[in-house]
Amino acid sequence: MLPLFDGIRALGLGAVAVKTLMACLCGTLIGLERSSKNRPAGFRTHTLVCLAAALAALTSLYIFLEMKLPSDISRIGGQVISGLGFIGAGTIIITKRMTIKGLTTAAGLWTTGVIGLAIGSGYYELGLLGTALVLVAETWLARLGSTIQHTPEYGVEVLYNEKTSLDQVLRFCKDNRMSIVNLTIHTAEDVPQAEYIARVRLRGNLRQDALVARIQQMPGIMTAMGL
Repeated sequence: MLPLFDGIRALGLGAVAVKTLMACLCGTLIGLERSSKNRPAGFRTHTLVCLAAALAALTSLYIFLEMKLPSDISRIGGQVISGLGFIGAGTIIITKRMTIKGLTTAAGLWTTGVIGLAIGSGYYELGLLGTALVLVAETWLARLGSTIQHTPEYGVEVLYNEKTSLDQVLRFCKDNRMSIVNLTIHTAEDVPQAEYIARVRLRGNLRQDALVARIQQMPGIMTAMGL
């Protein structure tokens, strides 16, 4: 523990002011990084989350230490952590391409709330260290993540008239170590006989053109094309 903060760990007016202002500062620093990337939760949201968590921690300490009421000092903080899950869920969206966005922002909001609890409890060192590490994770680790080679993902649309044909396609994909991300099937309209259209989103190392060419050779397959 740093002796620098020893005089402002209690519940005096000065200590409370420092805790709330520091919580606002840490939340704003994290939120500014999110705002610069046009994320759904910006610096105001992060500031309010961190401030609210600090206020919850201060309230718990006040009830237990000053009012001397028989209460669980960690109960309010626990409810804050649980409630942040609902706020974070609002930042998560699924795009038309079935990709998920907003997970980092949701995790950042949750972490910001925990930082606020630490600061409100007087654990300044942990709050400041947590803020620094969150900024490192959202900036430097983001650049590091962009250099990682990801497994290719693409879609294939298949038109077929035999129900067993799709089983052959899926079995071929699995035999070639391709994972099926999404699969939708519907009946083709305005056709003289029963025909089906399957849209399969796959992830694997097999090239799209090679997969399409192989599918077109399977019995019952009328056409196949990449998406």
